[in-house]
Amino acid sequence: MLGQNVIATIETWRQEKISDKQFILLLAFVVGFLASVAAFVLHLIIKEIESLVTSGFHVMTFNWLYLLYPVIGIWLTSLFVKYIVRDHISHGITRVLYAISTKQSKLKGHNTWTSIVASAITIGFGGSVGAEAPIVLTGSAIGSNLGRMFNMNHRTLILLVGCGATAAVSGIFKAPIAGLVFTLEVLMLDLTMASLLPILISSVTATCFSYFFTGGGAMFDFKVDYLWSLNRVPATIFLGIMCGFLSLYFMRMMAWCEDNYGKLASRPYLRLLAGGLVLSSLIFFFPALYGEGYNSLALFIEGKDVATWEQVMRGSMFAGNAEFLVLYVGLVMITKVFATSATNGAGGCGGTFAPSLFIGGFAGFFFARLWNVNQLGAYVPEKNFTLYGMAGVMAAVMHAPLTGIFLIAELTGGYNLFIPLIIVTISSYLTINIFENHSIYAVRLARQGKLLTHHKDKSVLTMMSVASIVERDYISVVPEMEMGQLIHAISASRDNYIPVVNKSGNPLGEIDITKLRHIIFRTELYHRFRVEQLMSDVPATVTLNDPMEQVMRTFERTGAENLPVTDNDGVLIGYLSRARLYSVYRKMVADYSDE
Repeated sequence: MLGQNVIATIETWRQEKISDKQFILLLAFVVGFLASVAAFVLHLIIKEIESLVTSGFHVMTFNWLYLLYPVIGIWLTSLFVKYIVRDHISHGITRVLYAISTKQSKLKGHNTWTSIVASAITIGFGGSVGAEAPIVLTGSAIGSNLGRMFNMNHRTLILLVGCGATAAVSGIFKAPIAGLVFTLEVLMLDLTMASLLPILISSVTATCFSYFFTGGGAMFDFKVDYLWSLNRVPATIFLGIMCGFLSLYFMRMMAWCEDNYGKLASRPYLRLLAGGLVLSSLIFFFPALYGEGYNSLALFIEGKDVATWEQVMRGSMFAGNAEFLVLYVGLVMITKVFATSATNGAGGCGGTFAPSLFIGGFAGFFFARLWNVNQLGAYVPEKNFTLYGMAGVMAAVMHAPLTGIFLIAELTGGYNLFIPLIIVTISSYLTINIFENHSIYAVRLARQGKLLTHHKDKSVLTMMSVASIVERDYISVVPEMEMGQLIHAISASRDNYIPVVNKSGNPLGEIDITKLRHIIFRTELYHRFRVEQLMSDVPATVTLNDPMEQVMRTFERTGAENLPVTDNDGVLIGYLSRARLYSVYRKMVADYSDE
């Protein structure tokens, strides 16, 4: 009660002293700060857990505890989710997209912190996933809940969710431009002059506070030793194509693994056993799969020779055998998808942002080493191609080429690499676009018709729902009813149609009042005809879960003015009016377009 009174007091003062636009800018600053704090806390917890459990591990031989720690982490995460959260918190970015499309950008309050705890436990104990998606969910939830706290309208809530996502990416990578284009490409928010400034404020605020918390250095200590040259263009294009196919493999295999783990949802301990065994076994043989994997990428990006690169094999049975470096890197690149899917499938919490960067980095190094060893053309620097691969796979998996370009440039300060980064991301994106039209986050929602896009009309239809506009106040009749009783029902109805249903409530047909005008006053017919003789067939039915775009097509196909709405059992719920649907649609388009 006290908190509500404080908020009410602040809101009253705000309305008197601060305009709506100014208040949105203030909220954007707060969202940016809180998202940067969340990113710092998450990485701090991950680092502390990882240091605690892996201290004293052997460097030059395998460690048996790799078989145990990942399972413990997933088990602890599962207990946290089951007994404390009691809600689904995985697939963070997909949940943000779903909230924007179908829930008026409303994310639950616990999403502001539960993903941090769950993903920290999972990743700290070795879960082969990323912390970025949980942080994006956290930042978006912060924006959503702040907006709802101050009764912001729907469009402002979408903007604040975008501010939170932007701040999360900007803060965790110290990459303000990448955060901005991530929101544009992945969350598919339309940036206008009214929305650009708040998002920029969140982005810069999160970046500045991240520098304050963690220091002024970039994520990787990258030095541009080899400038781009034209004779490396063929290798760059081939790498982009390879990244496109590798991304397709990653997306398809992730979907297949998730579907199979999903079949064990009713048997959580069997799911934990299956996923835990896969994950721990892979980490035992390939310790580079432990956690996010940025330390392994740093060896390729910052190193210059085999002596540095082979450190990626530390803690494995391959350690000390430089001749197996390319084989090891290739195997890690291929098996990362199984480690990531096993982590989430077994009950862990994490995203695919870091795994896509990891696979891309290993792919870039793998490609460059094979190219140079076999002398297929001009020398290609392994460190540069590691970065190109990171951009290429991420751009393809997320369908976000600009995010890939700017993220890698900002991660390393390697702005001299813009041209090859563009070539790789374009090649990769065009390759995967032949097979997949949506990102790994959006593909499931797109198939369900629940994805917000940059097409304004489709976005409005996505935000509409049958449940919100169905008219439930109706009078129905049964087929055995005589015409005389039907006349009484018609006189009590306000519509031009009367649904005909059976005893279970399933629609059998409808009475069109306009077609009965020539006999409606002939009382001598009242006992001669029954409803079943006067009703006409229902042109089509829709359900509460039908996408609005499909409902629109049904209206166009049938030419009907009203369509019955049924539940999943076929029981009549109400009617959907074409006139009301178009009225709501036009109003939402006007609101959506209003600046």
